[in-house]
Parts: sequence; C-alpha cells; structure tokens
Amino acid sequence: MNPALLIARTAVHAQDAQLQSIANNLANVNTTGFKRDRLAFEDTFYRAVRPAGARTQGDATLPGGMYFGTGVRLAGTQKQFVNGAEQETQNELDVAITGRGFLQVEMPDGETAYTRAGNLRLDADGRLVTQAGHPLVGDIVVPPGARDLRISPDGDISALEDSDTMPTSLGRLQLADFVNPSGLRPMGSNLFAETAASGPPIEGNPGEENLGLLRQKALEGSNVVAVEEMVNMIQAQRAYEMSTKVLSAADNMMQSLAQVAR
Repeated sequence: MNPALLIARTAVHAQDAQLQSIANNLANVNTTGFKRDRLAFEDTFYRAVRPAGARTQGDATLPGGMYFGTGVRLAGTQKQFVNGAEQETQNELDVAITGRGFLQVEMPDGETAYTRAGNLRLDADGRLVTQAGHPLVGDIVVPPGARDLRISPDGDISALEDSDTMPTSLGRLQLADFVNPSGLRPMGSNLFAETAASGPPIEGNPGEENLGLLRQKALEGSNVVAVEEMVNMIQAQRAYEMSTKVLSAADNMMQSLAQVAR
C-alpha cells in the first residue's frame, strides 16, 4: 500500500478530533466556569531509509540522512485554565473566583470534586449546593428566614437572622488549588476530579497561599472565545480537505501504477 494513504489517513483522524474539540468548545461558550480544550498533536515514528552519519562505499560520512515520517497522532487534550470574564448577576448566591482556585464539592460517594462554577443554590436543608445538587465541602447551612446573605472576598459567609441587626457568621468557603490543574479529570456538570497528574489539592482560605478572592453577585463566564474557535474551525476544515485530497491523489497514483504494470 502507498504510505501516503496511511499518512493521509492519520491526518484525517487528527483533524476530525480537532473539529470535535472545537465543536465542544463552541457548544459551551455560555457555560458558567467552562474551560476550553486544546488538543496536542505529535508526529509518529520515522522510517530510516538512510541514517545520518552512515558510511558510503568510499568510506565517507554522509552529512544527512533520509527519514520518512508516518503521520500524526493525538498526544492528548488539555484544559486551558485561563480565567473567563466575570459577569455581574445581582444574585447573592452567585460567586466568582478572581484568580486561582476551585470550590470544593462533596460527591455522593464521599469523594471531593472541584469546580469554578459559582452559581450556587440552597437545598431544602439550607445547604449551599451546586446546580446539580451537590453540597459544598464545609457543611455551611443557611438558617430559615436568614436575610442579607454576604460572602466576603476571603470566604466568610454571614447573614442576618430574625430581628438581629448584626450579621451572624455561618462559616467560611475554602478553595483548593493544584500544582497542575490541567491534569484534572473533567467529570461533566462543571466538575473536575483529582488525578495523579494534577497532584493533591492545596487547600486554603481565599486570598491566601496564592489563592484567588471571591466576588459575590458575579459569575465567571466561559473562557471560550468564539471568534478564535471559528478561525480554528476553518483551519481544521481546510486541513481535513487537503488530507482527503492527498488520499484521492495517492489512490489515483496506485491505480495508474497498476495499469502500467499490466
């Protein structure tokens, strides 16, 4: 088989993966706290027809070699943890993280997940929960009838109870960060899970240990830039079309060669 066919096929698969990633990014352009994906590609192994530095029959050293590549492959996907633009909401349960860090979420199996999406709600027990109903770590409970809920930049949560004129502290939101956030495993529902690649969580109060501050009545938007994704889509589409043309050209060459050999 013509090696060009195999090489072009790897290129088609690579650009198909690129288009899938772009489609997912664009689909989440309005998702709170979403982080865009970036794909990393690498070339595959090379066939050494004539290695560099080889000796000729006249005992001379060849200054260069002859190597043929065999295509491209997807090396991995990587989340880009650049902060998205903050949007004011006037909802006292909304909170944006200005800087590094993740809110910690308690999952049904007892494990801790992490999120940048601060569009919080109260459940029937007064606990702060995510949109999916998972409570935040810390078991913070807002009592019935509490009003004027406040979340300070350093994570302290307070509210007025009954006829009180002075706010009562209800607890503190802590953040967690990672040495390698790109190593986190996306779980869906704006959640991430710790992995060996991310390293263990580094917990602390907002504003400490290089952690960001909290901003109440605001949300962090998606960091997807639609215009950039559209440009990437056009480039991927053109690369896909060129790869299919290579497939067609290589196939035609093989057919011509077969006719000549008859």
